[in-house]
Amino acid sequence: METVQALDYLVFGIYLALMAGVGIFFGWFVKDMAGYFKGGGVIPWPVAGISNYMSMFSTFVFVAYAGIAYEHGLVALTVIWCTVPPCILAAVVFAHLWRRAELTTPVEYLEVRFGRGARQFFSWSGLVMRVLDNVVRMYAIGLFLATVIPWSLETTILVSGLIITFYTVIGGLWAVTVLDTIQFVVLLLSSLILFPLSVSAAGGLSGVAEVVPDHLGFFHGPKGAPLWLLAYYVMIMLKYNANWAFIQRLYCVRDERAARKVAWLSGFLFLVTPVLFVIPPLAARVVLPDLPDHEMAYVAISAKLLPPGLMGMMLAAMFSATMSSLNSEYNVMAGVITNDIYRRLLFPDAGPSHLLWVGRIFTVVIGLGITVGAMYVGGVGGAFEANKLFTGILAIPLAVPLLLGLLMRRPTSLSLILSIVVGSGLALILNFWQPIQAWLTSGLGLASDSVFARLAPLSWESATLVTVAVSVAVFAATGVLQRRTPAKQADVDGFFEKLRTPLLPEQIPSISPAVRKRLALLFGGSFVIVGLLYVGVSLVSIFEYSGIVGTIAGGACVVCGCATCLLTLRKTQEEERSV
Repeated sequence: METVQALDYLVFGIYLALMAGVGIFFGWFVKDMAGYFKGGGVIPWPVAGISNYMSMFSTFVFVAYAGIAYEHGLVALTVIWCTVPPCILAAVVFAHLWRRAELTTPVEYLEVRFGRGARQFFSWSGLVMRVLDNVVRMYAIGLFLATVIPWSLETTILVSGLIITFYTVIGGLWAVTVLDTIQFVVLLLSSLILFPLSVSAAGGLSGVAEVVPDHLGFFHGPKGAPLWLLAYYVMIMLKYNANWAFIQRLYCVRDERAARKVAWLSGFLFLVTPVLFVIPPLAARVVLPDLPDHEMAYVAISAKLLPPGLMGMMLAAMFSATMSSLNSEYNVMAGVITNDIYRRLLFPDAGPSHLLWVGRIFTVVIGLGITVGAMYVGGVGGAFEANKLFTGILAIPLAVPLLLGLLMRRPTSLSLILSIVVGSGLALILNFWQPIQAWLTSGLGLASDSVFARLAPLSWESATLVTVAVSVAVFAATGVLQRRTPAKQADVDGFFEKLRTPLLPEQIPSISPAVRKRLALLFGGSFVIVGLLYVGVSLVSIFEYSGIVGTIAGGACVVCGCATCLLTLRKTQEEERSV
């Protein structure tokens, strides 16, 4: 496989320098814990929506879903569209509730709703899940970089982890969301350039149909089976809505209406953009029919079709995808440790500056821990299988009380703990039934033909659906086992009354015209720089189809950047004159 050239390294370095400048800018902007972990509640909803999309996105899409597209075709679209229903559910049911709760972290409400012990139990359990989920994302970016850069997998993981941690620790949520928006532009432009190149190289969809006609079906292969899709869609529905970074984007905006817009925008992006990420690896099945590692299909066709410079921008785009998801996760995880554990248990009177620095320290610790853990993901069976396994065991049991706690009044702290313990225990048994069965059969001295020894394991699909059903049933049914004190009942009643009450005008923060002006200049200037970078690297191959497409895409980005600056500056001037 072709590897990156010197020009690609230069382009990637310039891109990282631009990202560092944005991070440093917001490092001066953030002054306290609320600003670091929730952006002061004034993140513009388009920025939060794009950031939410990017935080759910990662190189995992270019690795795992690319492998599905290469092996089975357009069913990869059917699978990746599982991200749309969670956004619709959030917009309709949860977005306004999260904003009305007025939180600094996603688990903060659990103390009022369930009690201090439940909040701590969930915080620690949730951190374990988030670490396991994010080591898979870090592994995916390391695997990608190791394919195109002559470094070992361990080296690429280490370097990536250090870079992502550095950017995250500087500027907090403001830096994370703004970087996500800029990285979205880079990702979109790179994907738009590769898309026509890959389709042309494969001879169009007709060329794909001639070589692998079954690949044009949306339900082809084992992942197109109805039961598999049902289980996967249900799992992602719960996982995404309970994802801490997802929730953070819903309460970091001004009001309930903005929170709903965040969810709707995320769903729209997840609906329309996956075509750009699925077609190139599908085309790779024709262009590169003998790939030894199918999960490298997107990387391989990028390296084959993109000239030097544009491959560097694709490298930046794919790195951005994982950087966006991981910096969001690092920020919200550090927020939980700082606010829900450190502040709540150890230093309840700590000041804003103290907590800000503690949050940055915990961000570093989290980043380093996930980087080390990512080096061991390969032994689990690859990115997709590792993500699916960790999600089935922990994400579903954790999602049930976090989400249903906003909707159901009767469940208590005992319900929360039992649903997590029973759900996780059941998922562990169902997913590892064969080794557990063999160990018990041997330990109890049972005959190999006994009824217990011949019990067949459930499929992953059945195990997932059973775990969901049991977790929900335990949470809903065990509320009668524990009586609340009158004081606790008053807290719960007050919490649900708060969720029913729209925000008052004095509860809605505002962003000053001066800050909006600086943001507009930052966005517009960044888009112009990114566009010029694309134009510059495309000129190297201007007489090739790839160079022409890259120049057009870069020029469009420059125009959009200039328009963003001019339009927002004009609006800001009008607001200043009206004050």
